[in-house]
Amino acid sequence: MVKLPLVGGCQCGALRYEVSVAPVMVYNCHCTNCQKIGGGAFSTPVTIVEAAFAFTQGKPAQIDWTSDAGTRRWGWFCGDCGSRIAHGQTPSKGVLSLRGGTLDDTSWIEPVGDIWLRSKQPWIEIPEGGLTFEKGPTDYAPIIAKFRAQGRF
Repeated sequence: MVKLPLVGGCQCGALRYEVSVAPVMVYNCHCTNCQKIGGGAFSTPVTIVEAAFAFTQGKPAQIDWTSDAGTRRWGWFCGDCGSRIAHGQTPSKGVLSLRGGTLDDTSWIEPVGDIWLRSKQPWIEIPEGGLTFEKGPTDYAPIIAKFRAQGRF
């Protein structure tokens, strides 16, 4: 079992945070926004309850944009090293997309599916048995249920 709080931070250590409640879900996102933000083929968001997240050191910078789905999004990042930490939506839905790689312990992170496959890089192979979505799902309940079934928390 993974112990709470989850802790993490940016690459240079200027920002530190903790998450006091178990994540809601973990998946891979192949949207073009995630590709540009992270400079890779996809991201691995750890969806968390916004109220359970707190910076314990430093103050983040913020950027705003419009997502592939047309929603207004904002993101926290380190003003010193540029590491992205988490993203939210305006208006808030009460959850954040925490960048999984910013956690100190990433050993437990196992995505249960892949979203925005229509913009996936052609050389990426999607593992069998995971949930798949051509765009962003309208209902995240199957992703949440499959994550809970992992029994990590």
